[in-house]
Amino acid sequence: MGELIAIASGKGGTGKTSLCAGIATALASAGERVLCIDCDIGLRNLDISLGMTDSGALSFLDVCSGNYEVSQAARHPAYPTLAFLTAPVNCAPEEIDRDAFLEMLRKARSQFDRIFLDAPAGIDAGFRLCSSLADRVILVTGADPASIRDAQRAGTLLEQMGKKNIRIIVNRITKQLLKTIRITVDDVMDDCGLPLLGIVPDDPEVVLSAAFQTPLLKHTDDGAAAACYRIAKRIQGRPVPIPRRKI
Repeated sequence: MGELIAIASGKGGTGKTSLCAGIATALASAGERVLCIDCDIGLRNLDISLGMTDSGALSFLDVCSGNYEVSQAARHPAYPTLAFLTAPVNCAPEEIDRDAFLEMLRKARSQFDRIFLDAPAGIDAGFRLCSSLADRVILVTGADPASIRDAQRAGTLLEQMGKKNIRIIVNRITKQLLKTIRITVDDVMDDCGLPLLGIVPDDPEVVLSAAFQTPLLKHTDDGAAAACYRIAKRIQGRPVPIPRRKI
């Protein structure tokens, strides 16, 4: 059965969706069968980061309703083993039928090695739905005080929900930022109270790849893309060191 991974953040603007796309494409490039589901109802944009804006993707609600099968999810033109379901635009997170959503994920587990749920930012209904069903939760945070506080709050809620496999990714960091605000990656880990899965440098190529509707990993192999490759290997259980000195 495939692993269900929720990608979440305590606040918006942390780069959660870009990382979800980057990690998913890294795993797909390694031959894994990957399904990405955009769960950010009303503010969907995972298709942009994946380079699938013209894919005509089904929404996960189309599948939950029984009108389509998971196997009919849009396939990535550059990564044949990567499939995508977008978020619906005409309903609220509270209106999603949990049982139908769970049944869709059950079927997806039998067809894919990893299923990524790109959860809405914040700690509302969409966050709780995705996190409650996930085998693993990855919290994306920045190194700024607001992001750290919100990640800490999200981590506390996840622990109260009984989640054990929680990791953080510290995104969009530079040596100058850490020096200016006098903080280290270890400080972020301590403040959040969660183990580290990876660190990702601030990289203008993330924005450029989205602007050109190209997956980040097809746009460049350096910077944030290289970090996504390393994080994907850690998800696979491979011992890949975190190169903090390069940030």
